[in-house]
Amino acid sequence: MIRPELAEKLRPWAETGSALVATAFGLWVFSLGGWILWPIGAAIAGASALWALDARRRMRFRHDTLGPGMVELDEGAIRYLSPNRLLGGEIALRELNEIRLMRLNGRRHWRLKSVDAQALLIPIDAAGAERLADAFAALPGIEMGRLASALAPDAPTIQTVWTRPARARLT
Repeated sequence: MIRPELAEKLRPWAETGSALVATAFGLWVFSLGGWILWPIGAAIAGASALWALDARRRMRFRHDTLGPGMVELDEGAIRYLSPNRLLGGEIALRELNEIRLMRLNGRRHWRLKSVDAQALLIPIDAAGAERLADAFAALPGIEMGRLASALAPDAPTIQTVWTRPARARLT
């Protein structure tokens, strides 16, 4: 039996660990050799390694749900439901123009800016905020590695992590 404290510390690593086990399985299949097993093993190992990388990057988006409000993704739109009526809102992904990560009153927030200059602030530790990784991954020209590194504890206070490329701007 595993101790509950240890299980709680390992829980965020579950998906990354599963992907690494699948990568090891792919390498084992590859090591069996032969014209059939080499490509199958290489495909399994390659796909699993990409899965592990993606899982590790998305891990930074997971936080204890301590922030106010809740994030929802619905039909290409990010909706933030805030306990303060003035702070909530919705922005469509196709209208998103800029993503910044900033610190306000000691708490880090995503600042999503639309093409018509409306802004939406979402605490990174709001309920459901981990789903933003999947929404952001669909944006043109986004670098998920840069986005994940912006979430590091020693990252700058304010930083722009994505701006819509000029060729992808709405007219």
